[in-house]
Amino acid sequence: MTPETYIYLPRRRDFRIGCVGAGFIMRDCHLVAYRQAGFNPVAIASRTRANAEAVALLHGIPAVHVSIEALLADPSIEILDLAVPPDVQPALLLAAARQKHLKGILAQKPLAMDYATARHCVDACAEAGIALAVNQNMRFDQSIRAMKNLLESRALGEPVLATIDMRAIPHWMPWSEGLHSLATFVMSIHHLDTFRYWFGTPERVLASTRPDPRTRFPHRDGINLYILEYANGLRCCSWDDVWTGPTQEGAAGDIGIRWRVEGTEGLARGTLGWPGYPARVPSTLDYSTTTSNGWIQPRWPEVWFPDAFAGTMAQLLIAVETGSEPEISGRDNLQTIALCEAVFAGARDHRVTTVAEFMQN
Repeated sequence: MTPETYIYLPRRRDFRIGCVGAGFIMRDCHLVAYRQAGFNPVAIASRTRANAEAVALLHGIPAVHVSIEALLADPSIEILDLAVPPDVQPALLLAAARQKHLKGILAQKPLAMDYATARHCVDACAEAGIALAVNQNMRFDQSIRAMKNLLESRALGEPVLATIDMRAIPHWMPWSEGLHSLATFVMSIHHLDTFRYWFGTPERVLASTRPDPRTRFPHRDGINLYILEYANGLRCCSWDDVWTGPTQEGAAGDIGIRWRVEGTEGLARGTLGWPGYPARVPSTLDYSTTTSNGWIQPRWPEVWFPDAFAGTMAQLLIAVETGSEPEISGRDNLQTIALCEAVFAGARDHRVTTVAEFMQN
């Protein structure tokens, strides 16, 4: 059996997409993937119009609006694609929810920097009848999606232990310096949401953090270590190591992201190709069961950055097309925000936390 990694595409691909933001994620990921999938970005706006004009020229977007507000008010836009920092995203979501012409919004992760603000945005979009999805793009990495298929087919039996071991050096964007949390809401959120995607929301969290020696601006959470406890006995843990040793200062490096899932009837292991970007490094998956007679090793040519970004927009367009809930809906993503809060508070306060306590707001 080969696990599936399907990214289902909408039947209708001509929804008129308005793009907000002209930075790396929009320029090099969203728009590249959208063109590959045949989607229809028709307008763009950014805080700096020159940046928007450059991206429009690069990707053949016909309209550049003078401001983000002007794009939001454009009645021809059906789908809003946000690629803005998390501290300014909630205000744009609330402004977008007042626009009668919008059918769907793809927001960045984190949806907001706290549960209460995120819930306010989700409620506002729901009251406006706008489908809200969140760009938790690691769910559309090929190895992560294939692993989900293995779990749903019960190929590994009952899950016992799942781990992610990240040794990679992110490029912190300038906007991250002003956030109250660095690694948890910007980097660890990928892995926390992946554990939720695979297994659901855990009950309890144990976490520890320390500053990253390489990151010069003040921050509390740099290197993150955490354990997620599930009622059925499953344990998930991740070492989110953004330091990896002095590899940029002259030492030999060991950069990579490895994951592993062990079950009662089999185990799976994988790698994520993202640290190799901009080189196209596909993620990998190997798995073995008590009846497989060795390792099964499916492979694929697609890569997380930028190919997976077609999936996050596709699931929103399918929801708009069918009148259904997005696969990564804003409502569901509230639990990922609460889980981030539980990890951050647990590490800060040196205590066991529960996800439920951060969903009381």
